[in-house]
Amino acid sequence: MTTIVAVKKNGYAAIAADTLTTFGNTRLHAGQDASHDKILHVGDSFIGVCGSAAHHLVLTSLLAKMPEVQLNSKAAIFETFRKLHPVLKEECFLNPKEDEEDPYESSQITALIANSSGIYGIYSMREVFEFTQYWAIGSGHEFALGAMHQAYAHNDDPAVIARAGVETGIAFDKNSDAPVTLYTVKLA
Repeated sequence: MTTIVAVKKNGYAAIAADTLTTFGNTRLHAGQDASHDKILHVGDSFIGVCGSAAHHLVLTSLLAKMPEVQLNSKAAIFETFRKLHPVLKEECFLNPKEDEEDPYESSQITALIANSSGIYGIYSMREVFEFTQYWAIGSGHEFALGAMHQAYAHNDDPAVIARAGVETGIAFDKNSDAPVTLYTVKLA
């Protein structure tokens, strides 16, 4: 999977990710992958996507076609992904089933978003969260959350905190590896 983090502090937001792709037990390192960056740049937003490698291509293609992609609030992110869901099913052949007991169809996407309005998470049933300090997703998320919890009180720069989170994910999660990609944005 991956380690992706987003941090907000002192008027800036940072988003960072590892660069390893895995196929079962096979590892594709950044040096062998021409498109190893797990963070998409859409308008003024950065979107870190975990899960299937297909998500990156699908979201890049579909979001480029959508008029006025809005990712600057919980409501706007929800509406964007709500409109995206039927397109994922019809044009990209998404399998929306996760569990028979699920209340909604799944979009099978987990992502973090950083832009001038803040940091957000979007989950498979289009649940959207806005985070006040930091968050992490992917198989290394627990390690990253612990590292950022410690680093947040001791560092003023959100990029330093984000890097600490991803580097800790890389150190302990077998499905995450260096190098780290990192982007910052000034908050409005």
